[in-house]
Amino acid sequence: MQRYKVKGKRQMGFKIQKSKRLLSALVIAFAFLLFTFNFSLAATAEAKHYTELQLAPLAEIKLPKYEGFVLQNGLVVYLMEDHELPLVNGTALIRTGSRVEPLEKVGLADFTGEVMRTGGTKKHSPDQLNEILEQRAAAVETNIGEASGNASFQALSEDLEMVFGLFAEVLREPVFAQEKLDLAKTQARGSIARRNDDPDEIASREFQKLIYGKESPYARTMEYVTLDKVSRQDLVNFYQQYFHPNNMILGIVGDFDAKKMRSLIQAKLGDWKRNPKLVKPQLPEVSPANKGGVFFVNQPQLTQSSILVGHLGGRFDNPDYAALDVLNGVLNGFGGRLFNELRSRQGLAYSVYGFWSPRYDYPGMFIAGGQTRSDATVQFVKSLQAEIKRIQAQRVTTKELAFAKESTLNSFVFNFQDPSQTLLRLMRYEYYGYPSDFLFRYQKAVAATTAADVQRVAKQYLKPENIVTLVVGNQTTIQPPLTQLATQVTPIDVTIPTSQPQLKN
Repeated sequence: MQRYKVKGKRQMGFKIQKSKRLLSALVIAFAFLLFTFNFSLAATAEAKHYTELQLAPLAEIKLPKYEGFVLQNGLVVYLMEDHELPLVNGTALIRTGSRVEPLEKVGLADFTGEVMRTGGTKKHSPDQLNEILEQRAAAVETNIGEASGNASFQALSEDLEMVFGLFAEVLREPVFAQEKLDLAKTQARGSIARRNDDPDEIASREFQKLIYGKESPYARTMEYVTLDKVSRQDLVNFYQQYFHPNNMILGIVGDFDAKKMRSLIQAKLGDWKRNPKLVKPQLPEVSPANKGGVFFVNQPQLTQSSILVGHLGGRFDNPDYAALDVLNGVLNGFGGRLFNELRSRQGLAYSVYGFWSPRYDYPGMFIAGGQTRSDATVQFVKSLQAEIKRIQAQRVTTKELAFAKESTLNSFVFNFQDPSQTLLRLMRYEYYGYPSDFLFRYQKAVAATTAADVQRVAKQYLKPENIVTLVVGNQTTIQPPLTQLATQVTPIDVTIPTSQPQLKN
């Protein structure tokens, strides 16, 4: 009996101690809440509207130190040391591109860029190359885009010499294995077969044809018939025509010693013979394929329309590029005219945009568009056209101008997020013949842009009378019909041309 009494006292003591701890915890919690409440009141009292905040000006952006030189064989080299991480990245730009491939063999450049890497080298088979790189968490890649070829490598600092040697092999000694070309063709056939699955992809592809012309290298597409005409020898010939040291720019950034890196480049690429008869590729002429019109791709399964409107544009080196980019800022983004009018006020679209989109060495486009429900298609197009005309007729407000310029200038820092990005930009300027300080000139020009400048470039470069309109949607549910936009609506047939598959060449 006594034993149970003792146990009871212990239990009671435990409960008392527990109650004391709970009371202490409540006191502490109450004190914390009281402090937080008072702090919140003080913070609320001191809080300011975002327009009243005084922020320090952005720090001046400066290029990291780098060095450039040219090997005797004509290879242009940029080196930029960055010892933050034990990594090294390199990129070679080659003066070529799909725009110089023959019309009857569209896909040749793409296959050349792919199989150059996947096909292995004279010293290493594809499997050997992959295994060596995978074991060291390294990479060597190649591809050929519209206006340039690209070869790149990534490596840990300790593996630099070995990986750079493989990179040089891929550049100098690709074998273009037939089985890898066959595989690439099989994958390309699958892509062609699926290219009408996405209405936005249809719109983008067909709109480029309407602007540049269906046979233009800036708009033409790979077909089964052009794919079948590409042989392994075509890849070899294309490679031999363009891959020479005096047709390349090499940039390397990362954790290395510049003097040693220079010696490594000389050892691996210095004895590569230049091509004394190298001819710079002739760029194709560009002229508008259409100067207006309404075009339609019928996709009965759709419940909304994908819409693009626009016309031929210009280049980055246009002296008005900065003002045109500020114009982009007025039109786009949260608070932009298109967002405010077509989305917020009229509720026509979740996303809407309009951009003057230039290119480095050929005219880009002015392109605007978005997606909307089928029964709002005509209203969306008319509202988009109205906003294009309004920015010509109505000078932007001081608030709009300040917002557009600040957004543009504040985003300027993202052009220099890391040394690799900065170095690639310098290489790109070298590739297209732009001054190395081009971006800084642009920055100053943006800061100097006025409301009058924005209105002037809108009047000069936007051509409402020449706007091409493309709608991808369901003909039966687009009401009112597209004939309210134009008396003649031109249908576009996106049926994929067929040909007998040919796996061997």
